[in-house]
Amino acid sequence: MTNQLVVPGVPFPLVPSSAGHWQVDEAAGAVQVSALPHSDIFIDPGNGSTDAGAGAALNAESMLNAVTLLGDAPEGDFQFSARVTVDFASTFDAGVLMLWLDERRWAKLCFEFSPAGEPMVVSVVCRGVSDDANAFTVPGRSVWLRVSRVDRVYAYHASLDGRAWQMIRVFILDDETSRDKIGFEGQSPTGDGCSVTFDQIRFLSERLADLRDGS
Repeated sequence: MTNQLVVPGVPFPLVPSSAGHWQVDEAAGAVQVSALPHSDIFIDPGNGSTDAGAGAALNAESMLNAVTLLGDAPEGDFQFSARVTVDFASTFDAGVLMLWLDERRWAKLCFEFSPAGEPMVVSVVCRGVSDDANAFTVPGRSVWLRVSRVDRVYAYHASLDGRAWQMIRVFILDDETSRDKIGFEGQSPTGDGCSVTFDQIRFLSERLADLRDGS
């Protein structure tokens, strides 16, 4: 496909949802995105219909319009991580590591600007509608995020230094993982857009030995 991008550290091609928003800096080993104004991937749990199938109409509080850069996740266990730096301007601006199966089944690990004006690690898992879970605040505008798969289980971790990892959550997206896509997302639900940089990107086809010991 002509719109595929090769991102340093990722051993498979990624496809942008919208052309022109993602830039790869090979020299810096980074990928950057300009998040669209008033964009997000979220299905409001208070108003989204749990009976609606994939592709059903979404309510006004829900959005699936944020720009993504996704590729087919290889089979087997892996660890996918990056340092995420966000030029925060408005509430819920975020840089995201994204898992995607379809419009009603996906999961996000976010570095997000909280309503209190603090950078924060946040996770969202959607199976029909979205949940929303805050983890911890970050003293700066960069943090390391990691998505790991162990068999059919996913684990989210975050780190302030890229070495010691804190578990954010463990979950199953679906019984089958063969169609899952993984990559990046940038969002600005309440604002006029923001810039996000992902660097120090690593994809390891290695099983995470322990979910809880900080490794």
